[in-house]
Amino acid sequence: MDLEETLLPGVGVRYRLRTRSGEVLAIVLGREGGAEVAVYDRRDPDRARGVLRLEPDEVDAVAEVLGAPRLTQRFADLSREVPGLESGRFPIREGSRFAGRPLGDTRARTLTGCSIVAVVRDTDVVPSPGPGDLLHPGDVVVAIGSARGLADLERRLDEPA
Repeated sequence: MDLEETLLPGVGVRYRLRTRSGEVLAIVLGREGGAEVAVYDRRDPDRARGVLRLEPDEVDAVAEVLGAPRLTQRFADLSREVPGLESGRFPIREGSRFAGRPLGDTRARTLTGCSIVAVVRDTDVVPSPGPGDLLHPGDVVVAIGSARGLADLERRLDEPA
């Protein structure tokens, strides 16, 4: 098996997988949470036999079936490919002003420039969470951004209620 990961600036990340049987599968995870899955013709590697487009909620469902923790780690690993971009994991502590509130209330992107790419809750992962997703004490927020932005986000998430 051969797996290749490619950053697509402005679009997202493409994963290309050649299976042991020789099939070529490409998955493009878009920045807004959607995805495209294509299976390529063995005789013509530039021609897709079919493309399946998935909305963010459908991507979430497939990720949960296939192992969301791995998908979340891949998003976090994106920081290695982009200079100045880092990833961080931040717990939502009991007593945080954001415990029990929607993710959008953090205003993470607006105030810190960071993108929250996942929320880990116990053994479950919510990849590409939306602004309406509730944060609970014990959740871990996975974010990407600049070092300064991540530090600002950590302080913000630690603010008491």
